[in-house]
Amino acid sequence: MEKLRITEIFHSLQGESSLTGLPTVFVRLTGCPLRCNYCDTEYAFTGGTRMTMAEILTEIAQYNCANVCVTGGEPLSQKACLTLLSELCDQNYQVSLETSGALDISEVDERVIKVMDLKTPASGEMSRNLMTNLAHMDSADQLKFVICSRQDYDWAKLQIETNNVSAIGEILFSPSYEEVQPTELATWILEDKLQVHMQIQLHKLLWGDKQGV
Repeated sequence: MEKLRITEIFHSLQGESSLTGLPTVFVRLTGCPLRCNYCDTEYAFTGGTRMTMAEILTEIAQYNCANVCVTGGEPLSQKACLTLLSELCDQNYQVSLETSGALDISEVDERVIKVMDLKTPASGEMSRNLMTNLAHMDSADQLKFVICSRQDYDWAKLQIETNNVSAIGEILFSPSYEEVQPTELATWILEDKLQVHMQIQLHKLLWGDKQGV
């Protein structure tokens, strides 16, 4: 019987991606092989509770919500995450996956909306980017850059100019919380006329660093 180590399951508003503001059930899996400098979910690196697929699905169902986001940590660090994603799709949820971009996404169910990072220089984990993942993203998926500095912005701009990202549905630029001012990033994007979607972490505006909301 497949089990997953789960840090938390909770109901809140989606704070990131093009689904921002949408009521969503979050399933936060435990564990992550990366240590990004701006990480705000260190509490999900260890611990957690081992749960069966049936237990996870039962807890999700109690919220009577059509949208489920599987996140972490790094959810794909647990192989059984792939099974969970397919099970959720089979039950007709709209399913999104938040992943670091360091692990192979080629086996993720094609019905899942993949929200994948490319780690910028200031993250400290740029070398972990698995660039071959870009070939496994399509018009339903989203590519995210967390911008910590002007250097990060210029690097991210170069990536979308030199890599084939035309098949990807959304390119997201997000200012790192308390490192880059949203107005500053907005100005850079407008000056360069970049066709990207700037996002601000809604959950940070609403609840600060409070967990599980």
